[in-house]
Amino acid sequence: MSAHPLDNPIWKSLISRHRSIALRDGDVARYPAQVAPFLGVANADTDAAAAIAALVPADDTVLLLGRAPALPQGWKLDQLAMLAQMVCAARIGEVDGPDIIALGEAHRADVLALTALVYPHYFRPRTMDLGRYFGIYIDGRLAAMIGERMGTQEWTEISAVCVHPDFNGRSYGRRLLAFLSNDNHARGCTPFLHVSQQNLAAVQLYLGNGYALRREIPFWSLKAEGLGATE
Repeated sequence: MSAHPLDNPIWKSLISRHRSIALRDGDVARYPAQVAPFLGVANADTDAAAAIAALVPADDTVLLLGRAPALPQGWKLDQLAMLAQMVCAARIGEVDGPDIIALGEAHRADVLALTALVYPHYFRPRTMDLGRYFGIYIDGRLAAMIGERMGTQEWTEISAVCVHPDFNGRSYGRRLLAFLSNDNHARGCTPFLHVSQQNLAAVQLYLGNGYALRREIPFWSLKAEGLGATE
């Protein structure tokens, strides 16, 4: 089995970059629900039943990426998709445009409103705690944003690439993607991301701006048997 950290990105992130906020029980760890809905396991043969029961309330649904445990009794594991995992191996061309600003607590309401509109399900009230976020404001409105989510010392996941529909077609997404990808390269980190293969516009955006497919990676949901998904 490959030992590459991107083959098990949630677990690797929770035991490295996000170790301080991880909720962990042995070889199973998750993000707090207000931060992100993701759970990771060290190995596919991990006996995770007791740890999952301790970490995941019966009314919760968690998401796994790349590696899932043997199915614990009383829990249902569903494969949602095979995502495209892409890596940007070198700096990419910059894109001219409006000023890019760092987003912080003062911008949280705007960020949550934009992600609820165009990036639903995965962005939580405290997701901004995971990394740096940047945005473009036009006439007082958050027109576009981008951020960092999972990662290790060497790898940074680019996430929440959002453009408000009122500002489509202005290359704001490309500008932010080039800015944050290049900034990570300057810091000694290689940027990567995950995208649905059904989102053809996003796939083409990334392929046309320095990203290449590394692998297809399975994406699962895990919830107590018989309960509806919360995602």
